[in-house]
Amino acid sequence: MVLSTRLELRQSQTLVMTPQLQQAIKLLQLSNLDLGAFVEAELERNPILERNEQAADVEPVTEPGSAQGDGKEGANSEPSQTDEWLASGSSSEDPAALLDTDYENIDPHASLSDLGAAGGLGWSSVQRNGSSFNGEGYDLEGFVSSDPSLHDHLTDQLHMSIHDPLCKLIALHLTDMVDDCGYLRGDLADLAAQIGTSNEFVLDTLALLQKFEPTGVFARDLKECLALQLKERDRYDPVIAGVIDNLELLAAHNFPALKRATGVTQDDLLDIIAEIKSLNPKPGLQFGSIAIQPVVPDVVVRGRNDGSWIVELNSETLPKVLVNQSYFALVSKSTKSTHDKEYLHGCLQTANWLVKSLDQRARTILKVAREIVRQQDAFLSFGIEHLRPLNLKTVADAISMHESTVSRVTSNKYVATPRGIFELKYFFTSAIASSENGESHSSESVRHRIKQLIDREAADSILSDDKIVSELKGDGIDIARRTVAKYREALHIPSSVQRRRAKRMANCTQGAPV
Repeated sequence: MVLSTRLELRQSQTLVMTPQLQQAIKLLQLSNLDLGAFVEAELERNPILERNEQAADVEPVTEPGSAQGDGKEGANSEPSQTDEWLASGSSSEDPAALLDTDYENIDPHASLSDLGAAGGLGWSSVQRNGSSFNGEGYDLEGFVSSDPSLHDHLTDQLHMSIHDPLCKLIALHLTDMVDDCGYLRGDLADLAAQIGTSNEFVLDTLALLQKFEPTGVFARDLKECLALQLKERDRYDPVIAGVIDNLELLAAHNFPALKRATGVTQDDLLDIIAEIKSLNPKPGLQFGSIAIQPVVPDVVVRGRNDGSWIVELNSETLPKVLVNQSYFALVSKSTKSTHDKEYLHGCLQTANWLVKSLDQRARTILKVAREIVRQQDAFLSFGIEHLRPLNLKTVADAISMHESTVSRVTSNKYVATPRGIFELKYFFTSAIASSENGESHSSESVRHRIKQLIDREAADSILSDDKIVSELKGDGIDIARRTVAKYREALHIPSSVQRRRAKRMANCTQGAPV
C-alpha cells in the first residue's frame, strides 16, 4: 500500500446544539411546576427579566378558534396585556427556526387570543409576590402545623415508657427501622451484634415497643401485625391463631382447605373472617399523611353548542415574565466597563430568548393539543369505548412536526376535558385489530370493555379468559388469550378461580354454603 498526501474539500450538514437550542428543548418538555421553578431561578439570576405583576389581574382571553371549524366570536377583540408580555422582547435569533421546521409557518404577529390562552375553568391563581402583613399575598397555610409523623409519635411514647439507657438505645434503633406502614424492617441479630448485646435483650425490648399505639406497629410481618391487634382485643385464641397461621389460604379464598387446616365450622370461619377484616393491616399509615396536590392542567377543552370543541391554554400555567427594556437602557448609559456592558447585553439576549421560547412553547403545546382533540373527538363525545388508536407519528405528520417534538410536548402535560383530567400521553394507545376487517380498536378501550364484562359477571357464571376472548370477538375485537390475561393483570383483576372464590365468600354472608 502506497501512502500519499492529498487535499480534499468536503461539504456536510450537521446540527449544532447551541445553548439557546438546548434551553428551548428543555423548556418544551418541562411540566408547569418545573417550568415555574426554572423561571423563578432565571428571575433571580437575570436583572433584565422581571415578573409581570399586572398579568395576574388580566381577564382570561376568550378562545376564538376551535379544534373543529373556525369560530367567529372574539375575532375582533383587542389585544390584552397578556399578549404584551408574550410578545415583548426581541432577539436576533429565533428559537422557532431551531426547534422544528413547522415553526416557520406560524404568524409572528399572532396574538395570544389566537392561541386560546384562557383559563376558562377558573382555577385560583397563586400570587408569587411574597407574603406581607397588609393582607395582600398573606399565606395563612404557612402557619398551619403539619401532622406528626409515625416516627415522632413512637419516639414520644418511647421517652415516656422506657428509662433504662441500654433499653432506650435499642428502642431508638428499632424505631428507626420502622417503615411508613408500621412494620419493622431489618435484622435483629445484626442490631444486637452492632450494639454488643444479646438477641434476647433485643427481643424483650421489641416486646415492649409492640405495646405502643397504634396497635400493630413494630410487627415483622402481616401475621404478627394482625396477632398484636387481636391480642389487644383479647380475641387471640387457638382457633383464630390457626386461621392467622394459614393466612395464605385466606388470601386465596380457598375456604375448603382453610376449614380442613383449622378444623372450624362454616359459621365460626365466617365470624373469624369478619373480625380479621376489621383489623388494620397497615397501622402506621394514619400518621404523617401528605396532602396530595391536585393536577393543574396545561390545556382546557370545552364543548360548544354545535358539538365542536374549544381548545385553550390554561393561563395559570404560563409564566408571567417580560423584558425590562427601560431598566436596560438606564443601566447601559451609566456603564463604562467593557465587561459590564458585555454582561448586560448577555442578560438582554438571554431574557429575549427566554420570552420567545416561552411563547413558542405555548404555541406548540396548543397546536399538538388541538390535533389530539381532533383525532379523539369521539372519545370526548361518547366515552372511552370510542377512544381511537393513535401514535406520535400520526399527530406529527398532521401538524408537520417531528415525532420527538410531539413526544416532548406530551410529556408531563395535562388536559382538562368534560370527561376528566388526562395526561396528553393517555390518548396515545396501541391498536387491536378488528375481527370483521373494520376499524381497529384502541387498547385502552379494550381494557375498559374487559373490565365491564368482569364487573357484570354473575356469581354462578364466572368468565374465564377464553370466554372473554369469545365475548370480545363477538363485539368485533380480534384479541389473543394471553393479551386478555395481560390486560386483566394490568387492571389488577384476579383470575377466574380467585374471583369465583371471592363471589362464593360473598354469598356466604347471605347464608349460602362455602
